[in-house]
Amino acid sequence: MGITARGAGLLVAAVVLLAAGFRFAYPELTVLGAAAAVAVGYALLTAAWRPRLTVGRRADPDRVARGEPARMTLTVRNTGRLRAANLVAEDRCGDRTVPVPVLRLRPGRDTEVNYDVPTERRGVVPVGPLRVTRRDPLGLVALARRYGEPVPVWVHPRVHPLNAVPTGAGRSLDGRVDSVAHGSITFDSLREYVVGDELRRVHWRTSARVGELMVRENVDTSLPRIVVLLDNRAGAHPDVVDGVAESFEAGCEAAASVVVAAIRADLPVALLTVAAGSADDGPPLDRLAAVHLVDDGADALRDATARLRQERLGDTLVFLTGPGGRADLGRLGTVRGAYPSVVVVVFAAGGPAPAGAAGMVVIDAADGAAFAAEWDGIRRW
Repeated sequence: MGITARGAGLLVAAVVLLAAGFRFAYPELTVLGAAAAVAVGYALLTAAWRPRLTVGRRADPDRVARGEPARMTLTVRNTGRLRAANLVAEDRCGDRTVPVPVLRLRPGRDTEVNYDVPTERRGVVPVGPLRVTRRDPLGLVALARRYGEPVPVWVHPRVHPLNAVPTGAGRSLDGRVDSVAHGSITFDSLREYVVGDELRRVHWRTSARVGELMVRENVDTSLPRIVVLLDNRAGAHPDVVDGVAESFEAGCEAAASVVVAAIRADLPVALLTVAAGSADDGPPLDRLAAVHLVDDGADALRDATARLRQERLGDTLVFLTGPGGRADLGRLGTVRGAYPSVVVVVFAAGGPAPAGAAGMVVIDAADGAAFAAEWDGIRRW
C-alpha cells in the first residue's frame, strides 16, 4: 500500500493541526485536523478493499520463430458482487506495459484485450502478471496487486532449411566400420523363435547346435548421430551491440537449423552448450530460445571436450562459436578420436584456419543464412 504525495501532505497537515489545536486550545484547528485524519483513514480503508478478479491468458501461438507474429489474449472477469470502481490495470509484456480497461467493470462481466507480443529478438518473453491499482476517490492512497500467473512466449531462433545431413559410421559387432548415408542394420543378438517370426531370420547354424530354433535380433547401430555444441561463453562473442551479440544469435540459428534438419531426417541429435547451467533442460528449440551468454573462461571448453571424449555422444560433432572462440579450436583436436567427423563453424570472423584445426571442416559464416549455404555446399563429411 502506498500513500500518494497528496495523501502524505494531508496526513502531515492532520498531525500538525491536531497538535496545534490541542496545544493552543483552538477547537477549529482540532476539527480540521480530525477531518484530515478521517479522510486519510477512509482512503486507506477504500484502497484496502480487494476486488475479486479472475485472469485468463491465451497465447496464439506460444512458440514462434524470431520475427513471426504472436498474439496474447487477456480476459479479466469481475467475480465479486461490487462494481470494480477506481481501478487502473496494466499487463506486463516483456519490457513494456499494456493498459487494460477494467474501470467500473460490472459484477459477472468480463473485458478482453488482444495485443501483439514482441518477437523481434530471440528469447523467452514473460507476459504478466496483471497489475491492478486501486485508488480512493480523493487520490490519497494507491494500492497495487498482482493477478494471474505469468505466461512465457518462446521466441525460437530462425531456422534455415538444410539439405545435407552427415554420414554415419556403422559399427558392427564383427569390428567392421562402414560409412553410410542413413544408417544400416547389423546383428545384435540371438533369441528363441516365437510364432510369427520370419523364417529368414532364423540362425540355422546355432539352431542346429542348441537343438531349438534361434532367431537373429538386428539393431540399427550405424544411424548417424549428431552432436551440436553451442559456444555460449561471453568471451567467444565479444562484439555486443545494444545487449545483443549477433555472432551468438547466428550460432543459435545454426544450431536450430541442424537440430530441425536432423529431426526431419529421423536422425538422433543432441544439443549441448559449452557453459553449463544455461537452459540445459527441455526441448531443443525451447532451450535455444532461453540460452544466454555466460561469463566463463577456457575451463568451460576444456570440461565440455572432456565430457565429449568420455561419453562419445555421437559420430558427427558440430561446434558453433564466435570470433573470440577461434583461437580455441585446437582443443577440439582432442575429440577427433571419438568423433569421426568434426565440423566447426565460426561466425563473424574471417581469416585462415588456425593451428590445430587439421582434420576438421572449418566454416566461416557471416550469419545463419550464410551458414546454411556453406553447410549445403559440403559434399564430404
